[in-house]
Amino acid sequence: MLCELPRALETLIAARDTRVIVVASALDRYFSSGADLRSFGAWRGPRMREWVTTCHRMVALLRASPKPLLAAINGVAVGGGVEIAWHCDVRFAAADARIGQPEIDIAYVPPIGATQALARLMGRNRALRFLYEGDLVGAAEARALGLVDVVVPPGQLHAAVAGYARRLAAKPANALAAIRRCVTLGGALPFDAGLDLELEEAVALAGSPNFAEGIEAFLAKRPPRWT
Repeated sequence: MLCELPRALETLIAARDTRVIVVASALDRYFSSGADLRSFGAWRGPRMREWVTTCHRMVALLRASPKPLLAAINGVAVGGGVEIAWHCDVRFAAADARIGQPEIDIAYVPPIGATQALARLMGRNRALRFLYEGDLVGAAEARALGLVDVVVPPGQLHAAVAGYARRLAAKPANALAAIRRCVTLGGALPFDAGLDLELEEAVALAGSPNFAEGIEAFLAKRPPRWT
């Protein structure tokens, strides 16, 4: 499945009729139950290096996506699956979700970029405590920690995410992509380098048809027609 995910993501990024990408589970009880430890526990050296390298290629793809990424977290959310959610832009969680990174309990580290993403989401100290302890937390606590952004009743999760996705899909795609690059990629750069990225994105957007359309529509007090 890990090998299939990057291909699926690449397909969605390339699809002209896809404006927003949602990471969700097909199951009611689990968002992610983690790796099969009977198989995973036998991997050593080159096999483990190959697997983690594949994980990191997916992280790069997630973080470089020009399209907004949303996560719809339900049920139990642990291991590699929930790590994917850390690279999404807005995370919705059902109120009864249970979220955690229990890799410490098998003397391991979450390898799909969680150590880096969580340090940026939660701050160093909170991230260290969350990963040191390995406990599962409820949705409300996860929101307080900065792990999720919106908590909704369990039966309303997918409708809430779909509604927000439609709202974003109505925005200009090139501006969404520019904002995502400035915040996600620029946020990992030194401040001045981030400003340089912001400068280039601003100049590029100002030369786009959507910028002219947005100004014209605002002045004419009519809805914009984005390309």
